[in-house]
Amino acid sequence: MKNTQAYILQHKNRFLEELLDMLRIPSISADPAYKGDVARTAEFVAEKLRSAGADLVEVFPTAGHPIVYGEKLIDPAKPTVLVYGHYDVQPADPLDLWTSGPFEPVIKKTELHPDGAIYARGSCDDKGQVYMHIKAFEAMLAAAELPCNVKFMIEGEEEVGSVNLGSFLKEHRARLDCDVILISDTSIIDNQTPSITVGLRGLSYVEVEVTAANRDLHSGVYGGAVANPINILSKMIASMQDENNHITIPGFYDNVLVVNSAERKAMNEAPFNEKHYMDDLGIASVHGEAGYTTLERTSIRPTLDVNGIWGGYIGEGAKTVLPSKAFAKISMRLVPNQDPDQITDLFSRHFKAIAPPSVRVEVRAHHGGLPVVTPTDTPEYQAAAKAMEQAFGKAPIPQRGGGSIPIVALFESILGVKSVLMGFGLDSDNIHSPNEHYGLFNFYKGIETIPYFYQYYAELK
Repeated sequence: MKNTQAYILQHKNRFLEELLDMLRIPSISADPAYKGDVARTAEFVAEKLRSAGADLVEVFPTAGHPIVYGEKLIDPAKPTVLVYGHYDVQPADPLDLWTSGPFEPVIKKTELHPDGAIYARGSCDDKGQVYMHIKAFEAMLAAAELPCNVKFMIEGEEEVGSVNLGSFLKEHRARLDCDVILISDTSIIDNQTPSITVGLRGLSYVEVEVTAANRDLHSGVYGGAVANPINILSKMIASMQDENNHITIPGFYDNVLVVNSAERKAMNEAPFNEKHYMDDLGIASVHGEAGYTTLERTSIRPTLDVNGIWGGYIGEGAKTVLPSKAFAKISMRLVPNQDPDQITDLFSRHFKAIAPPSVRVEVRAHHGGLPVVTPTDTPEYQAAAKAMEQAFGKAPIPQRGGGSIPIVALFESILGVKSVLMGFGLDSDNIHSPNEHYGLFNFYKGIETIPYFYQYYAELK
């Protein structure tokens, strides 16, 4: 890969400028107002795949946002790598907490990123990490060192649950035939400590609605006699965790896979400084389920969190009102053996059961995904580990991640193929938050490392 690495070094400034152009497009999949921008980003990705040398590049429409496909098949005897990523991004709200425009990328130096970091929505999740693959592919092809067949499938609905991906996979199963799926939508421990994600939590995401009276009421005339949905909702949510932050939904933990003490010990040997963790977040103490460390709470234990809550009057000044309705969005991160559909059903039945007769409750399921654990004894994982070691100078640590990528289980069930989660972000990159950023070190290190994966995979496979 000597010529590939030389090409990367020669063109690194152009790679960065192209990524900045991509980050300027507000591809917010959750907001219909940005549908045109999402489509424009899909065309951007398609054009960059074509210019990198991919064949049969096509933008496939779906019932939602389009999926971009491209391929380069060099030899049917060689292994085929399917690269998956997403070009859609989370909403940028709250805008007033950004130190620069979310779609006006700027590079700033920080303590963690002395070489600079790109501040923009999607810089890490997942435009920056997707673009590493396109540029690594371009470099290998330009240097005549591409050792595997490559297919790209870049979607525009990951941030809204990949609702149309399943049907696309079934319809194009033959086209997507491959030996491994390579994904960079995860993180490493730190820039000195490479790691590969070998497990992800699943997800159950719901929205709840609590209704009392048939209209908003004057709090002086009706207060004390009619239920306040916000008060009721708050009490219901609070009751779903006990004093040890243990979730109280009956049956919630029935199928949770218990991690043995040896694996827990090994997990906690990963580099982690809790004081630095707290300082970075501006918190005085960590918080979570009793009996588990921070690393365990964010990887091998399930959670229940309120992601948004609203109702009543929130404008300027005062309005003495009893609202008719209150709402909340709630996500539950799941661990191996927990089924998202079953957990959603358990939540719904429990939430309705604890509601007082003075209110009506509705639970709407949004999206979910199965938890996954990937093996470490396969050629695919070993190729990723060797690539990381080549680029970083030390062997990577296998690590379970706290987030969810529901499509990993979907890929396995429909395509029958395992995924390798070789991401280059940091947990501190503020994904889904104001001031999301991605280090230049990480962006370039990803482009450097990916070709080694192809090299070692071709050898091991």
